[in-house]
Amino acid sequence: MTSFVLAIDLSTYDMMWTETLTEIRSYFRHGDYPLAIRRTLDATFDSDNRTLIRRAITWGNTGHALLDNNKVPDENFIREGEDILVQLESSEAQKSPAYGIDFLQANQVQKTYTSGHFSLKPMDFTIKAGEVVGVVGENGNGKTTLLRILSGYLNQNAGELRYYFQENDMPHYYRVKNEVAFIPQRIPRWFGSLKDNLHFYASSNGFLGEENELMTDFMLARFGLTKFSNLTWNQLSSGYRTRFEIAKILLKRPKLLVLDEPLANLDINAQQTILNDLRVLSKSFRKPLAVVLSSQQLHEVEKIADKVLFLKNGQLLHTQTKEVEADTVIEIEIKNERVELENAMEGIHFQIKYNGGYYMVSSTNISSTDLVKLLFQKGIIVTYFRDISQSTKRFF
Repeated sequence: MTSFVLAIDLSTYDMMWTETLTEIRSYFRHGDYPLAIRRTLDATFDSDNRTLIRRAITWGNTGHALLDNNKVPDENFIREGEDILVQLESSEAQKSPAYGIDFLQANQVQKTYTSGHFSLKPMDFTIKAGEVVGVVGENGNGKTTLLRILSGYLNQNAGELRYYFQENDMPHYYRVKNEVAFIPQRIPRWFGSLKDNLHFYASSNGFLGEENELMTDFMLARFGLTKFSNLTWNQLSSGYRTRFEIAKILLKRPKLLVLDEPLANLDINAQQTILNDLRVLSKSFRKPLAVVLSSQQLHEVEKIADKVLFLKNGQLLHTQTKEVEADTVIEIEIKNERVELENAMEGIHFQIKYNGGYYMVSSTNISSTDLVKLLFQKGIIVTYFRDISQSTKRFF
């Protein structure tokens, strides 16, 4: 088992840092200002330069205010953003990123409830630092049970969970609890103002005095919460409550962040924002963390996940990583009859399933691109198409 060691050399790190700043500049160039603001704040946080972080907070809040009032950021705002990026190029960001190290290993982990109505079958998997892992499956298939075990809220009946926080160190239970953060589907109610709660959690995690102010203000700016600072639980939407919960939990500085259905009750724009934020935060140069989340939004999760665990009836049926060898599987909606679809595919090996809305077409000897071209050539009118060859959706 590989423990906590340097995963990439410094020349690779420098290249990644340069690519990150180049990507941020492209957001400015194309007018993707909300994304540019969030990523610039992330980059300043990675630099650990407090003066620059404070400047970026003020700058970011100005940008959020302009966008909230439907105003396009002016040249002065963009110029200051560029100046922050120039300073970041010469700053000393974290020089020992831990990408790719094995952070957690599950060996034959299983759970059986005393009622006997459900059991989580023995499963093996590994989670790495800087990795986003999606846990998918229909309701009642064990997703929440698995997440609660990973986060220390529930004990497994058998098997072993091994956490690796630093070299040659197997931490005890309380250390694990301090390094792992869990956000349940139903976020617990809190009292008082949003900002006061962030101050409290910052102090509870060792941030005092000016550092407390800096960390609180950073989280407010980073998650677009500054204008909601004085609001209470009842005055916030579910989307902003979720943002607050993530901001709060990051003050704990966890190495593993576990989220149970974080996209539930969020609109599509809020879903995309939170998912993209989780991916970027997991890849932090300063302190990469592993992220595990469950969701019913399969396609959205797979876009940002490095690995997907597919559960069915409490069993880990498949572990999907990106860019693996797989047969062609496409999901299509057509205006033709099924027999016309079958005739169009004459001469190739194929299977067709129909769920009442879409056809799932699989083949072992033709690519998805060539398959779609063939259907068009044969006069099949395709009104919807998705290549799910690399998706766990083909197992549903």
